[in-house]
Amino acid sequence: MAQRLSAKKDVRRRKKRTLQNKSVKSAARTQVKKVLGAVSAKDYESALRELSLAYKKVDKAAKIRAFHPNKASRLKSRLAKKVAALKPAPTTL
Repeated sequence: MAQRLSAKKDVRRRKKRTLQNKSVKSAARTQVKKVLGAVSAKDYESALRELSLAYKKVDKAAKIRAFHPNKASRLKSRLAKKVAALKPAPTTL
């Protein structure tokens, strides 16, 4: 148990940060799963919309260090590749 006032305050701060990080990480993971669901359904338009939101949430998680910045970058890259693979080929006349 923390004895000093500063240590007690640190415990309170850590609990608050943990809850915030959990919330942001959960939202980012959920959005990533939505992108993967759209990819597996082969719905390009929906995957693009979800990808945009996933970028936003993953970047936010990286900004507050809930995700390591390299992990965020890796996630975004892998999702973008999967969505790009769905893009329909241009039709020529």
